Amino acid sequence: MTQELHIVGGGMAGSEAAWQAAQAGVRVVIHEMRPKVETFAHKTGNLGEMVCSNSFRSDDDEQNAVGLLHWEMRQAGGLIMAAADRHRLPAGGALAVDRDPFAETITAALMAHPNVSVSYEEITALPEDGNWIIATGPLTSSALGAAIQAETGAEALAFFDAIAPIIHAESIDMSKAWMQSRYDKGETEEERTAYLNCPMDHDQYEAFIDALLAAEKTEFHEGETAGYFDGCLPIEVMAERGRETLRFGPMKPVGLTNPHQPDVKAYAVVQLRRDNALGTLYNIVGFQTKMKYGAQTEVLRMIPGLEEARFARLGGIHRNTFLNSPTLLDAQMRLRSRPNIRFAGQITGVEGYVESSAMGLLAGRLAAAEINGAHMPDLPQDTAHGALVHHITGGAEAKTFQPMNVNFGLFRPLEGMKGGRRGRKDRYKAYTDRAKSAWSDWLAAQAPVPA
Repeated sequence: MTQELHIVGGGMAGSEAAWQAAQAGVRVVIHEMRPKVETFAHKTGNLGEMVCSNSFRSDDDEQNAVGLLHWEMRQAGGLIMAAADRHRLPAGGALAVDRDPFAETITAALMAHPNVSVSYEEITALPEDGNWIIATGPLTSSALGAAIQAETGAEALAFFDAIAPIIHAESIDMSKAWMQSRYDKGETEEERTAYLNCPMDHDQYEAFIDALLAAEKTEFHEGETAGYFDGCLPIEVMAERGRETLRFGPMKPVGLTNPHQPDVKAYAVVQLRRDNALGTLYNIVGFQTKMKYGAQTEVLRMIPGLEEARFARLGGIHRNTFLNSPTLLDAQMRLRSRPNIRFAGQITGVEGYVESSAMGLLAGRLAAAEINGAHMPDLPQDTAHGALVHHITGGAEAKTFQPMNVNFGLFRPLEGMKGGRRGRKDRYKAYTDRAKSAWSDWLAAQAPVPA
């Protein structure tokens, strides 16, 4: 085997693609522009750096589609999931990770792999030949973005994404806040107390909403237009949709009891989740924001318990770019006009760390099989990976294509299963059982690497 695989972008998708291909015996070159060329969101030059939340969301592989995706990636020897499991933090049934050692582990594993090398440079044009995967994510450089747009002849779709603030734990007033996961969810005491809760009464909530709506916000550049992804809305945008929106969203008070005032039901609750293994940093759950920095500190210190909060990182907003994949990519994730180029990760129109990594896993395996001349059986659509890639490469309506998280709505229906909420538990278990069997068979059927 003499052909190399070139991967543009060393985020989670690019790192996972590189790992899968290298494990299959393919020589891989990762082209990463950081730290020479910086982005708004990244803070280091590490591979696999987390730039928004530190959560991989639900780890339930029997009742949740993203948990099923976790399971499938683990079965495929995924590097991202191995690093996440190694640096797991308590999160009440979710999978949250200590972001800095997580990225350091990914970087170390790839740098130590004999089939992987890293070239720190910016790729500004689409390559004419060779085997390539473009996994530049939502922060694709302007030069490469322009080259992609020129090749596809289509306007790149875009949406705005926001980052939540991170607070030093020692600055939180625990005489007002308390530790509890919603509905005491979790198998251990640490899991059942994984979230830090700050309660609000009616007047405090109303004053907070007033301040939020009046706060100075980041203005977009002239001519810059895009929508928001509903799964990552800034809190100000949610508040603009109705004064009660936040109280039924990230600030919902259900499943929580304040031990300082057990007989008083909070009107709203702000939750914070541990952001590192030491427990010295906490991020505010669901509090992505586009408020300017000065306004953030003033408004967020209105939250009971956060009056003296010190911020390790303030929130921000950036523009994400993705392809209209249903029209541009084939079922093998290749650019139809240039089949030597595959795309992977968030730029393909999936949303979330896990989904992006999963598309990297597939792209890496597909590219490696093609280079090795190895047999690659068709990906079963009934797996979480298969349902997601089918959606972005043809199942979605191209005219209204928007970023998508994995969910059971992407899965083919099961015959004989009861619909509606009452049948949901049995239906979801049947989806995951079917997916696990199909995924295991798919992995087992892949030809070994040629000697």
